[in-house]
Amino acid sequence: MRLLPAFAWLLLAAIAFVTLAPIGLRPISSFSPSIERFAAFAAVGLCFALAYPRHLWLVLALVLGAAIALEALQLVSASRHGRLFDLAVKLAGGGFGVVAGVVARRQWQRVMASRTA
Repeated sequence: MRLLPAFAWLLLAAIAFVTLAPIGLRPISSFSPSIERFAAFAAVGLCFALAYPRHLWLVLALVLGAAIALEALQLVSASRHGRLFDLAVKLAGGGFGVVAGVVARRQWQRVMASRTA
């Protein structure tokens, strides 16, 4: 679990790079861009929620704030464009990821408690 905070920050940095780099450097998958955005922010939300379980309000603020900031920064990029729909997808993904992290951690704690009982 010690590597999880570092992984969460690296994942957020990678998303920031992909979001703000020229469009030609954006990786392409077979999924729609909306699914990619949702999944990326869900992964970041999950990682941060698991890495910092005692600071969930800050985690939520960080993940959702990053989505807002990155979408806003696309407005000043020559080759990118920020859109409210894209922001909504990122916010939904980030929120989903944080909630999934909370649920996963609680389930893990229940499993571990039942093993020791």
